Amino acid sequence: MEKNGLTGGRFLLVTVLNVVITGFELLGGLLSGSLSLLSDAFHNLGDALSVILSYVAHRIGGRHQTRQNTFGYRRVEILTALLNSGLLILVSIGLGGEAIRRLLHPQPVKGDVMLLVAVISFAANLLSTLLLNKGSKHNLNIRATYLHLLSDALASIGVIVGALLITFWQISWVDPVISLLVAVYIIYESWPIVKQTFEILMEGAPKLDYEAIARDICALPQIKGVHHLHAWQIDENNVVFSVHVNMDDLPLSQVEPVYRQIEALLCHKYDVNHVTIQAECHRGKDESLFYKQNDWRHD
Repeated sequence: MEKNGLTGGRFLLVTVLNVVITGFELLGGLLSGSLSLLSDAFHNLGDALSVILSYVAHRIGGRHQTRQNTFGYRRVEILTALLNSGLLILVSIGLGGEAIRRLLHPQPVKGDVMLLVAVISFAANLLSTLLLNKGSKHNLNIRATYLHLLSDALASIGVIVGALLITFWQISWVDPVISLLVAVYIIYESWPIVKQTFEILMEGAPKLDYEAIARDICALPQIKGVHHLHAWQIDENNVVFSVHVNMDDLPLSQVEPVYRQIEALLCHKYDVNHVTIQAECHRGKDESLFYKQNDWRHD
């Protein structure tokens, strides 16, 4: 936890900030009649739950491998990132619909109350965002939570601008417009995380130059061919890789150094973390680089 700057104390402080600001914005939204404040309040409530889920997932994800989970528990963080981002999109769609309804049927808003609450909310959201900024750079789960908080800070800026326009120029329709713009922005920022987590959970191959990898492996003097290559991700930072290679009929003591060369190549040039290699003499030498369902019938 300390390595990424994600201490339990930071998570606790962020959670407390979000719970307090949620209650403050709910009260301010009801008193002022501001949809953007009410939407931000519900968003903050979701953020508090998101931070709690993120922290629990981060702790579980750090556990060692077991007999039941031989790759460890990193996927818990990916599941949490998907849940957080998916819920954020659903909430944003709901807020966008309410904003459109308010545009069609305008309601009075107390700009002074709205402005005071928005300024305090912005300060709290900005502090929460800064607390999680470091860990968000290397962890998809924390990044999803960080985006929750960043979107709240941006929403608060929009609410402040809207409150100023309402207070000094009585432009009340700006309140639902801000809510709609924030909802669109949140969906725009959250969708890439949903897409990436879904690809990881579906065992999608990471973006690597597989033809180049095959050429590099075949460039080793002992390698005669490469086939049945597989690659997938445990999380956004850990790539698992397996491949079959054709070699001459060598004793195991001579095969192991070749394995180490392949592992070093994949690790240093392509950032692959976990490599499994199967050596064969003639089996599969005419098969494709990527496994096909009926390839085994030709063995």
